[in-house]
Order: sequence, then C-alpha cells, then structure tokens
Amino acid sequence: MGLYEAEINGHRVGDHVFAPGWTDYSKRVAYQVYDVTQLVREGENAVGAILSDGWYSGAVGWKVKRQNYGDRPCWRARLDITFHDGTESMVVTDENWRTSTGPILESDFLMGESYDARLDLNGWSQPEYDDRQWDPAQVASVPEIAFDISEAPPVRRLGELQPIGNPPYTRPNPEIRIFDLGQNFSGRARLTVRARRGVTATLRFAEILNPDGTLYLDNLRKARATDHYTCKGNEIETWEPRFTFHGFRYVEVSGVAPDDLVEIVGIVLHSDLKTTGHFACSNPLLNQLQHNIVWGQKSNFLEVPTDCPQRDERLGWTGDAQIFIRTAAFNMDVRGFFRKWMQDVRDAQSPAGGIPPVVPKAMLDIEDGGPAWSDATIICPWTIYLCYGDRKILEDHYDSMICYHRFLTKARSLRHIRSHPDVDTWGGFGDWLALDGSGKTEGITPKDLIGTAFYAYDTDLLARIATVLGKDEDAKRFRTLHPRIIAAFQRRFVTRDGLLVSGTQTSYVLALRFDLLPESLRPMAAQTLARDIEQRGFHLATGFVGTPYLLDVLEAHGYLETAYRLLEQETFPSWLFPVKQGATTIWERWDGWTPEKGPQDKAMNSYNHYAYGAVGEWMVRRVAGLELDPAQPGYKHIIFSPRPGGTLTWAEAELVTPQGKTRIRWDLTKKGLELDLVVPPGARATLIPPPGYGNACALRAGKTKMKLNRK
Repeated sequence: MGLYEAEINGHRVGDHVFAPGWTDYSKRVAYQVYDVTQLVREGENAVGAILSDGWYSGAVGWKVKRQNYGDRPCWRARLDITFHDGTESMVVTDENWRTSTGPILESDFLMGESYDARLDLNGWSQPEYDDRQWDPAQVASVPEIAFDISEAPPVRRLGELQPIGNPPYTRPNPEIRIFDLGQNFSGRARLTVRARRGVTATLRFAEILNPDGTLYLDNLRKARATDHYTCKGNEIETWEPRFTFHGFRYVEVSGVAPDDLVEIVGIVLHSDLKTTGHFACSNPLLNQLQHNIVWGQKSNFLEVPTDCPQRDERLGWTGDAQIFIRTAAFNMDVRGFFRKWMQDVRDAQSPAGGIPPVVPKAMLDIEDGGPAWSDATIICPWTIYLCYGDRKILEDHYDSMICYHRFLTKARSLRHIRSHPDVDTWGGFGDWLALDGSGKTEGITPKDLIGTAFYAYDTDLLARIATVLGKDEDAKRFRTLHPRIIAAFQRRFVTRDGLLVSGTQTSYVLALRFDLLPESLRPMAAQTLARDIEQRGFHLATGFVGTPYLLDVLEAHGYLETAYRLLEQETFPSWLFPVKQGATTIWERWDGWTPEKGPQDKAMNSYNHYAYGAVGEWMVRRVAGLELDPAQPGYKHIIFSPRPGGTLTWAEAELVTPQGKTRIRWDLTKKGLELDLVVPPGARATLIPPPGYGNACALRAGKTKMKLNRK
C-alpha cells in the first residue's frame, strides 16, 4: 500500500514505476511477480525496498488531503527459492525485518520530492551493509481486501526529452535558469549538477511561461510541484526523483551559483501501452492536432485515465474516459489498461448501483457522477468489445452494468425522464465547459435532456450487450424500454416542428446521434444545427458532452462540408486554435489562452487534458475512412469509407488490429480518387466510396490499389 522500489544485492527489481499502482485500497491491492534468479547469488543475499506514500497516504485531489486510505505506506513481499536439489524455501516480510529513513526527505505526487545526497545510505541493499542502527519493522494489520496479481500495463520510463534552444536555457533573472523541453508531457526531470556541498537545487515545473519569461504557476492551484536536491558537493552529481511526477514543458532551476554546472533531461512517464495507430493528412495543422492528441493520451494514461497531470487533481474522471475511449483505442492498445480500470469502476460502485464521477473513488463524496460521467460503466466496456472483440469485459462487467441501469430506472428517473426536477438529485456536470453563452462551466443544455438522452443510449447498448452474451430475456426487456424512453424524450424536449426546447448545439447533437427524433423531423433538426454553426462563423459551442459526436452528426445528415469547416477552423473556438498558439497537447478549455485575455480562470485551466481530443476518432473513421463493423467486432470486417472534404488532398490511417495491420490511404487527383488499401489476413473488408465515386465492393485479405473516377 503506497509505492515501492525493491532491490536485491544492490540491483533494482523490475522496471515498473509507481508499483503496485492505484486501486481502491479499502477493497483491493495489486501485486507484481518478478523472476529474480539473476539477482540472487550463492552465499549471503540482501533484499529490501524503498517505500513512498503514493496515492495511498500521499496528497490526492484538489483538496490536497493526505492519508486518504491509510496513514503510512506498508509492504508485503515474499521471495520464493527453488534449489538445485529441488528443495524450496521462502523469505517473507515479518517482524525480523529492519527499517530506516534515508536521503528522501519528502516524496509526494502533488508536492514533489526532496533528496539530500549527504544522507545517502550507500550499499543499503547489499549483504555487507551494517543495518544494526536500523529500527525493527512494524507489522501492519491487514484489512480484509482482495490481493490481485496486476495484469495492467505498468507505468515505465518511456522516453527522454532534451531541452531545445542554444543555449539550452534562458535566464529571466540571474538567479534562475529555465529549460524548455519543447513538449508538454507527464514525467519528471533528471538533474545533473556540480555545486558546493550543501547547496540545494530547486526545480519547479510549468506548462507555459509568463510574458516576462518566468514560469506561469497559477493553474497548479495547491500543487507545489517542486523538487529539491541537496548536493554532496564538489563533483558532478546526477539525480532523478523516484516517487513523483509532474505535468510540464518548462523546468526552472534555482538555488545554485550562476556559474555552476546545471543540465536537465525530461523523463517521460506513462502506462506502457503499445502504439497501434497512425493518422496523417495533407493539412499540417491537423497532423499537429493528432500529435497533440497522442501526447495528451500519453500524459494522462498514467495508471488510470486522469484528467490532467499538473495541478492538484490528477483523478480518474469517468466522463473524460468515456468521451475519449474510442480515440484512445486507435492510438494505443488500451485493452489491459481499461480492463484494470473497469475493475476499479466496479469497486467504486455504490450498493445501490451508482457510479461516482471519479474512479478510483477519492475526494468526492458523490454516489452518482451524472449523465455522460457515470455512463462510462456501460460505454467503455462496449467500446473495448467493439475495438478488440473482447467479449470477456462484457461478461465481467455485466452485473455491474445491470445494477447501474436499475439505479437509473428506480432512483434517477421519473416517467422515463432522467434527472427530472422532481427527483432529489443534482443532475450531473451538464455539458461541461460549453461555450453556449451561459458563462457557466456546465453550459445551458438542460441536464435532464442530457440525462434522458444517455439513459436511452445506455438502454440501447444494454440490449446489444445482452444479445451478445445470450441473455435474451434481458435483451427483450431493454428493447421494450428503449422506445418508451425515446417517447418521453420527444414529449418533453421536442416541438411539433422538430425543434428542441433547448436550442443549443449539444441538444441537437444528442437528439440526432442517439436517434431520439422521428425520422421525419431529423432533416429539420440537422438543418437547425448546421445553421447555428454557420451563424457563429462556422464555430462550435459544444462542451464535453456534445463535442465528441458533433462532426459525426453533421456528416451523417448531409453536412460534410460544415463538419470540415469546423475541423479546419483556425480561429477561436476550434480544435486548431490551440495548435496555432503553439500547443503540444490538448487544452482543457477552448479558451485556455487567448491573445485578448491570456490564461483562463486559474482555478481550472489545464493545457494537457485529452477530452477534446476525442475528435481523433472522426479523423480516423471519416477523414481517412478506417471503420469497424459493430456486427463483427475487433475489425474482423473492416469498413473503408473515406469522405474527402475541406482543403484536404490526401489522408491515411494505419492500425494494428487484433487481426493484423490494416491501412488506407486516399489521394485526390484531377480524375478522381486513388486508393491504397491493406486488409489483414484475419479479416475481410468492404469499400464504401464517397458519393459520386461508384458502388460498394468487397475486398479480401491483402493489398489493393485502385482508382475511382467521379461519376
């Protein structure tokens, strides 16, 4: 409970960072197994570990409360030994072990790490080390919880970033040096320094700079995010923290003399997820947008899907995860990552069935995360099933989903309207950070409209899931309930003319995306949505809830060019506005920074937040044209359906699917469209050309090149 780094005979055991990871420690703790044969030798051996607070007893969340789960870290370990003669022995942690403090004076995710090299315990994990001055270990009481072997991809050191510029730092004043690593990311800094004994180098971290070249730190809130290294002195020393991480691009070093040697290297940390997808096109700004999406995912897929890596939060927000999961599953292999996190979701579920907004549950005493947040418990397993054909995640999570849906029906709905005013509930976060004129973070789209739309969507998905699992009675029940929810939605929120009582973009997006309108009224609704976008100068006004579906809805209802105008829009608010400002990750807010106002509200403003990166899904599925068939999940049947538009002259996408690598590239020519397609050995494919380019055709495994002329 907490974090550990184990050593045997002076050598590190494994390469995991922040092991054993983050779980709800009141319910389960993960453990790891390592083959340490090569570290053990004949004769005497020594085994031990350095422990740190981590999520268990360190600061978690924006209230910066410590000891959320327990008051101090504790460790259980066992060394299994099999001798050449077949006999076996075990070394276990018990009261015979010894403990000591060391050179790490403080270590906390939010606050940082302090290290005094003068206190180094040289050779502490060697058998020759004299530990007679150490204290006897205290034996911790073990709660009744589950101990599970960790199958999730661990956090690892997955890259190094060198400072850009020559010289590699600036000096806003003589006392400090600021290193620009060229990329906003999640990780820490490796310091190389030569200074007098007792000199303490102080490292601070930021995502952007103030106009005077100093660090902008206001958006960190209560996170101190500061490391300290006290030098042994008079030699070149290199140090990297063990048990903290920061979200940053810039590193400030102070406390050393102006002529002392100081070097910085950025160490990239995130869950070790295999890269599976590639997207590119003829618009360099969209390529940078894809770069920013990927780095936003790297930065925030660190043990759990966090909202941001820099401020006093770094929590597993359920809404953000479900918004982004389809894009995430293209960029990287996230099966193991989400299988672990869905176990966390089950652990966090209340006895009544509610799903909190943050998982693992921490700092927020809210049983129901509300529409689009709690619904992650259904949407995320379904998406993993679609992308990987993983039926087991549906089986494992089915009872939890049924319990959650029962909670919606009995405790959060009245006459099939979710979050009805007569229900004693807060209604959720709304269309978070929408720009629809309200000036409120939750937007003005009615929360009961959002809630009922997602209630209908959940019910439809559960009917599909029950069918997949052969639970026919459940499927029938959900198929019967689904049209009743739609009818309630129409009575409450739709006029006879096909208009919605709330005229926000998100209201129309949800009604169209979830098929909540009669067929005859959909053209009017789509036209109203497109007109609103045009009247805003082809700008969006959607927040977290509406944005992921916006371009899909426009394209599906005949407004492809409007969708492209939004995608390629370069002025605020848009996806490319931050790109034009030099962003290297996705911003939390459309107006995270503007030339007129500078940084947005310091109380909530992250420059590394993946939610709006959900547009990556549409770029892959519609711009490039690489889609799956829900009837044959895991890309057993690939749908090539490119939809050229906007300024683009070519686009490509490549993906390592469970069936093998697939690829599509299209190029516009004077005569038509040239296609380069790859179907993996374990799959088949169908090409659905853009309108005006001919009819659909079937493709077998292998490589295909073709030219489609305009009709």
